Amino acid sequence: MDRFDRIYALHKELRNARYPVPGQILQQRLECSRATLNRIIEDMRNFIGAPIAYDRKANGYHYTQSGEHPYELPGLWFNASELYALLAVQQLLNQTQPGLLETHLSPLRKRIETILETEHLGSGELPDRVRILHSTARRITGESFQTIAGALMQRQRLHICYLGREKNQLTEREISPQRLIHYRDNWYVDAWCHARQALRSFSIDRIQNAHTLNRLYEDINSAQLDAHFTSAYGIFAGQATQTAILRFTPERARWVADEQWHPAQEGNWLKDGRYELRIPYGDSRELIMDILKYGPDVEVVGPEGLRVEVRERLQGALKGYDRDV
Repeated sequence: MDRFDRIYALHKELRNARYPVPGQILQQRLECSRATLNRIIEDMRNFIGAPIAYDRKANGYHYTQSGEHPYELPGLWFNASELYALLAVQQLLNQTQPGLLETHLSPLRKRIETILETEHLGSGELPDRVRILHSTARRITGESFQTIAGALMQRQRLHICYLGREKNQLTEREISPQRLIHYRDNWYVDAWCHARQALRSFSIDRIQNAHTLNRLYEDINSAQLDAHFTSAYGIFAGQATQTAILRFTPERARWVADEQWHPAQEGNWLKDGRYELRIPYGDSRELIMDILKYGPDVEVVGPEGLRVEVRERLQGALKGYDRDV
């Protein structure tokens, strides 16, 4: 937690407590030392007028204001995850085209806008003061998305024409959609492919002519979906079969050490200031793209196959600069 998250967390603890809360309990819940807790309490008293009192008999802290007018933090006191969630939902709702869910989404959109427009949250200026930037989003049609979403919720099989990017070939498939995935600003559908008799991910912007079929739907349980789609790296599914070992320069390590590339990653600092990151993966394509963006600031230590692939991509890039434009 950072300083503001701890202020927010302490406020919630004291506001919701019926009795004074011991300092030791507050330290545990705020994940801080006694000295840090004391500083937070003093900052809240001195700078935002929080009526925090210490009850010696109960050996705990409490707010002196309660009843009909309990103390509230002034201004905007979302933590980072709550603020992102609220604004992300608002933006997604604003971008939603009228259609299948409009009747249900409209009241939700209005309620979120009401929250953002209250005087307590800055007189409606919050969306102008905080921006969520999207990049590399690909355009999809509202019709195809609604067809896929409707089939998923109603457990219906779909016939689709799919134009794959890698081979640029149009194929016809019958799929049983299992989950919608919003990943790196683009939409995908995880589905059971009846032609391949296996789970596959499809980029929705490449799906053409989707329509429902009156045929048996294949329902895959959540545990099986998680095992297939979440153990490897990125959007590519399947079991993780290898572990990439990446070493970042001291300059880049200060950023990478705070990033989560994969839920099961392992990282540690080396004596020379570099940072070593170990990442499980199956398909290397997306991992290689993420490695290449760090250029000379990262070295692939292993496995040897991944190291060779990255080296060949870098050598291929250099060839483009050997000739005159």
